[in-house]
Amino acid sequence: MFIIADSGSTKCDWAIAGDELQIVKTEGINPYFCDSFQIETILKNSLLPKMKIRGAKVDEIFFYGAGCRAEKCYVVKSALQSVFPAAKVEVESDVLGAARALFDKNAGIACILGTGSNSCFYDGQNVVYNVPPLGFILGDEGSGAVIGRKFLSDLLKNKITEKLKKNFLQRYDLTTAEIIEKTYRQPFPNRFLAQFMPFLKQYIGEPKIYNLVFDEFTEFFKNNIMQYPDFERYKVSFCGSVAYCFADVLEVAALELNLNFGKIIQSPIEKLVEYHKILYFCNPNS
Repeated sequence: MFIIADSGSTKCDWAIAGDELQIVKTEGINPYFCDSFQIETILKNSLLPKMKIRGAKVDEIFFYGAGCRAEKCYVVKSALQSVFPAAKVEVESDVLGAARALFDKNAGIACILGTGSNSCFYDGQNVVYNVPPLGFILGDEGSGAVIGRKFLSDLLKNKITEKLKKNFLQRYDLTTAEIIEKTYRQPFPNRFLAQFMPFLKQYIGEPKIYNLVFDEFTEFFKNNIMQYPDFERYKVSFCGSVAYCFADVLEVAALELNLNFGKIIQSPIEKLVEYHKILYFCNPNS
């Protein structure tokens, strides 16, 4: 049996592949926000109880996650090996997972637009070049956290219509003090800021909302995708909840910059199962 995980900062999709395939969702695992103990707690409390086959030997785990840079992979790996001691564990960045899901063994520019954002140039085997995303304070253009942050700023500074502001505050029952508290003082501010995407999707017909989302996607392309050498030659494809939710706006923003627009998938997990299942059954004793 093997397990594949694709994790953002908000949620993690787990594919448990044995005699049948089971998909399980837990909260996100990002080693910049969680230590090994917290990750073990998520695994024991949220993943293990949902697994249909408990106690079965897990041979391999392929974990792709936000924040899984070289210096942080050990945080996730040690937690996984503690819970699944017999498994061979491989921890990679979420952007490599996105590239494998979007392009398989073909070259292209893979993008993630979810709670955070990321991108890479993929040569069909490896991530060759990655413009650093830098997080929702210094970067993460086009992400749910940054779009949410800018929307809340406009709301609190009365730069949106009174009707839109009233509808938002009624739905989420938030005061200015609570917004400040959750953004600056409580854990996982990126999750808090990104949670408002369904509201913005509902009101995407409002010029202020449309322009905010469109401008953020444009910034994502200019600050990230257009930094890759020969970017014009390659398809640019996307995964993630924000890309999927605002697909129409994303495509217009890409085409206005003459980018070679590829495809959008909501989640990489099923494509990653296909990718690894082929490798696994070609070499089941790996």
